[in-house]
Amino acid sequence: MTTGAGDVSGSVTGDEARDALLALRREVAKAVVGHDAAVTGLVIALLSRRHVLLEGVPGVAKTLLVRAVAAALSLEDRRVQFTPDLMPGDVTGSLVYDSRSAEFSFRPGPVFTNLLLADEINRTPPKTQASLLEAMEEFQVSVDGVPRPLPDPFVVAATQNPVEYEGTYPLPEAQLDRFLLKLVLPLPLRDDEIRMLGRHAEGFDPRDLAGAGVRPVAGPEHLRAGRAAVSRVTARPELLAYVVDLCRATRSSPSLRLGVSPRGATALLLAARCWAWLSGREYVTPDDVQALALPVLRHRVAVRAEAELEGVTADGVVSGVLGAVPVPR
Repeated sequence: MTTGAGDVSGSVTGDEARDALLALRREVAKAVVGHDAAVTGLVIALLSRRHVLLEGVPGVAKTLLVRAVAAALSLEDRRVQFTPDLMPGDVTGSLVYDSRSAEFSFRPGPVFTNLLLADEINRTPPKTQASLLEAMEEFQVSVDGVPRPLPDPFVVAATQNPVEYEGTYPLPEAQLDRFLLKLVLPLPLRDDEIRMLGRHAEGFDPRDLAGAGVRPVAGPEHLRAGRAAVSRVTARPELLAYVVDLCRATRSSPSLRLGVSPRGATALLLAARCWAWLSGREYVTPDDVQALALPVLRHRVAVRAEAELEGVTADGVVSGVLGAVPVPR
């Protein structure tokens, strides 16, 4: 597990970091078919030290995607299956009494990793969901009043099943706002599904990523160099105004009961800067903002119940805002 003790980004240039992170998609594709956009989203989350919601029906390779990204980045990953009886200490860790020393010692939970897969996060009660908030926002866990830092990088990839809501606990808006992106993993295209079945017919084992040929092509040093490079990506005042206008337009939409907060505006700018750098530029364009608007904003708006009955969706509202707000030249 990477602990991030020191900045070694000086040993890797920004161009080298970009090339390595772009090669990640080819490496993950050895195990996962047809989810290049989701791989890019996870890279953006790792670059920005933010978190991701993955939504898709069962069987679209959400877990395999996270494991493959971790393997290609030489990162430690852990998986927590969220259930109604899961306790906060099962995630963050807890104090355990040692009868030999007659003292309590801290036993770290699965949150002490680089890439945490929170599987079906909406199946656990709000108290356990909230146990992730400090970890996600402060990159530390406090147990018995003692703060314990998490590794660097640390990113939560939380999955949700969009078709099964019985017995679930929807994430509150305040917690949804902590996720930089909401990535929707669709069912594969016919040709992609045929390729996937062909791999299984040839003996592909999703539990054996090394056997599938997935090798580390980047590491934490490339992420640190990438973060340093992203921090130098510029955005002109007209671009900043465009981001603000997009977010403000959602607040006045008659179809929404909740629009995008100022935190959402900063998230959109951050994601656009990461995408601009991955695209080989040191400045943000309106196209960068538009490319990331849906995954950044779709979970930060709440559609009115009566609008939902008429078929209005969050994606539809955000797309409408993108079409209505003037684009800077």
